[in-house]
Amino acid sequence: MNYDTLAFPRMRMLDDEQCEAIHHASLEILRRTGVRVYNQDALDLLREAGAWVTDENLVRFPPGLVEWALQQAPSRVALCGRGSNRVVAPLEGRVVNFGTGSDCPNYLDPRTGERRPFTLADVVDCIHVVDALPQLTFCMSMGIPSDLGQANPYRHQFALMLEHTTKPIVFVCDDKADAEAIVAMAAAAAGGIDALRMNPTLLLYSEPSTPLKHSDTATAKLLYMAEQSLPIVHSPAPMMGGTAPVTLAGGLALGNAEVLSSLVMHQLKRPGAPFVYGQGLHHMDMKTTISVYGAPEFQLARVLVAEMGRYYGLPTWGYAGHSDSCVMDEQAAADAAFSVLVALLTGTNLVHDVGYLEAGLTTSPEMIVFTAEVIDMMRRFTDGVSLDPESLAIDVIHEVGPGGHFLSHKHTLKNFRRFWQPTLFSRDRVGEWAAKGGKRLGDRLRERTLAIIEEHEPEPLPDSVKEEIRYILEQAE
Repeated sequence: MNYDTLAFPRMRMLDDEQCEAIHHASLEILRRTGVRVYNQDALDLLREAGAWVTDENLVRFPPGLVEWALQQAPSRVALCGRGSNRVVAPLEGRVVNFGTGSDCPNYLDPRTGERRPFTLADVVDCIHVVDALPQLTFCMSMGIPSDLGQANPYRHQFALMLEHTTKPIVFVCDDKADAEAIVAMAAAAAGGIDALRMNPTLLLYSEPSTPLKHSDTATAKLLYMAEQSLPIVHSPAPMMGGTAPVTLAGGLALGNAEVLSSLVMHQLKRPGAPFVYGQGLHHMDMKTTISVYGAPEFQLARVLVAEMGRYYGLPTWGYAGHSDSCVMDEQAAADAAFSVLVALLTGTNLVHDVGYLEAGLTTSPEMIVFTAEVIDMMRRFTDGVSLDPESLAIDVIHEVGPGGHFLSHKHTLKNFRRFWQPTLFSRDRVGEWAAKGGKRLGDRLRERTLAIIEEHEPEPLPDSVKEEIRYILEQAE
């Protein structure tokens, strides 16, 4: 018998036949109902490829065209560290990479507990937190600075991320011109556009408009990233009960149709360009009319989306480390733990929004640091159990025998580090805990967060690259 195996906890909801049913439902939506496309370049590509274009911009898709696009897109995307060919975030298989979210207007200041508008300094502090935490493998901007005046926020956000972290960056932008300026900055740090394409350090997050609309602006960004052969996730955000059917299956089929229609345009522009599958499938809380993050249905949606992406053989995009709570409290902690575990069990490749509170209106550095500890703990759970002879320890049990102990055995010394050790959570008994000040988790969390903000020093950018980025920003404005 071969004991050299690992046993992993895993989650699956849909079998291949059920995935096929969702796929066929989306194909029927695209064939029968179609999508509105407001970008002329995309319309020309679709018409030439055999899509049916009527009423100026209503596009219906032959199923074969969708199947063709699925065959072109790569199954793996590799995101590298700044100025390096080392892969930091491999988007493949069931490898899970965590990172923050983008563009919150509000900042929950760990120094004062005050909620206030983001500033440039706050964005830098948050980037330092991401750069310091090994549990996070990519960075998003987290906040929109309120002190930029008339300057373009997206370009300045990216410049700050490029300067203050070496980790891959998932960026958002307003339009194609923003994307061009941001790619130029990334190319400057990478050593040129060809080097950036070979070792991509960035990925664009953009969205079509649910239900079934592709705006001129969003589609222009989609086609630009395809043309540059740089990775993108073009993720719709169907809100069940609002912009999508109120049922999970209906919302999934609609959002899937939107992703597939995006993929067709993307691959027509450049076959083989890197594309990540994602849907921000939410539901509307009919009591509050908010789009809910901390709900079991939202996590069910995450499982369904991940499984459809895997069914298509595409890297997947997801959510974790977020909450509807307005503060870093017990509710936020519960939401973070639940969502991180689901992301790991489903094997979602690129998982963002770590640190989000107030359903995406507020970023909390403390929530980011807390979620990093949860990621560590849950990874140990999903790493599973080894069943090899060393782990089964039959000879060791025989050596110790009945009534003995294993504390001094060399097998214990060799293997005890397999057990996870917390860095933020406490295992002290009450006497030791009181002697250390009797601090609650929230107190320790605030101290850890402030220590990172005040002490972490990221690897600097070369002065020549800083100067080139400064020139790009000035030219763009």
